[in-house]
Amino acid sequence: MVEGRLKMNFWSNKRVTVTGGAGFLGSCVVEKLRERGCKNIFIPRSKDYDLILTQAVKKLYKDSKPDIVIHLAAKVGGIGANRENPGKFFYDNLIMGAQLMEIARQEGIEKFVALGTVCCYPKFTPIPFKEKDLWNGYPEETNAPYGLAKKMLLVQSQAYRKQYEFNSIFLLLVNLYGPKDNFDLNTSHVIPALIKKCFNAIKTGKDKITVWGTGKATREFLYAEDAAEAIILATEKYNKSEPVNIGAGFEISIEGLVKLIAKLTGFKGKIVWDNSEPDGQPRRTLEVSRAEREFGFRAEVNLEEGLSRTIEWYKKAANYFQKV
Repeated sequence: MVEGRLKMNFWSNKRVTVTGGAGFLGSCVVEKLRERGCKNIFIPRSKDYDLILTQAVKKLYKDSKPDIVIHLAAKVGGIGANRENPGKFFYDNLIMGAQLMEIARQEGIEKFVALGTVCCYPKFTPIPFKEKDLWNGYPEETNAPYGLAKKMLLVQSQAYRKQYEFNSIFLLLVNLYGPKDNFDLNTSHVIPALIKKCFNAIKTGKDKITVWGTGKATREFLYAEDAAEAIILATEKYNKSEPVNIGAGFEISIEGLVKLIAKLTGFKGKIVWDNSEPDGQPRRTLEVSRAEREFGFRAEVNLEEGLSRTIEWYKKAANYFQKV
């Protein structure tokens, strides 16, 4: 009860701006903020604030007058989208983050929460990825522009704390999934893409689906509600320069993931591997003890349970067996 009251007290008088607050992860963060008693949440929409433009960022802060900024907005996608838009993914993510943090510093904003990505890590980082390994090599080529743009926010955060005593933190998230994810096959990540492919095949009576790569690469996945809880806890409790991994602390091969999703969706056909397409980074899983040690975060939703919830949500949202 005491801990609950402290959480409520932390947020009760805070004005919080959440960029990307209407999106997949952002909507989970906003929901948790409201649960904790935060009444002043500002969610900028892209039609009103183009965060690539300096004047739009200044207008955002003038309109919202935040104590805390949680920067979740990003241009993201899977391997295909990264391969087709390396320049846009680099520039948009770099400029958005850099301007939001710089103008937050100028405005004397109390705290800035920046999100990085597992794509920041070098291609051949030893497993599990430790925060100290971030600079020991170049990221995997297909998503390096995106990963490096995000990693510059860590450099900026640490430089600003040193020179200006500006309170910003940097959290490194693994691949997320869950209800309300992006299921557009042109831009989605692997889990929503596989779910949609399986249901498309069931709907149309196809006896096979095609999946990129060899299936040998491994990944770690974090349920979006767990990620949102980590962001909230870090905002409440963490005030240091060191980056923090946010993940579930496990890895699964893409082949194992495909088989699990096929089972959960009821797809019984053949899985065809397209070896002409890239696997991406060979292995990914994070060492997550710092998050637990610093602000008490540990993922709660296991992969099969999270996938089941995501699949059930998608079936209802897509009204799947009436239309595709």
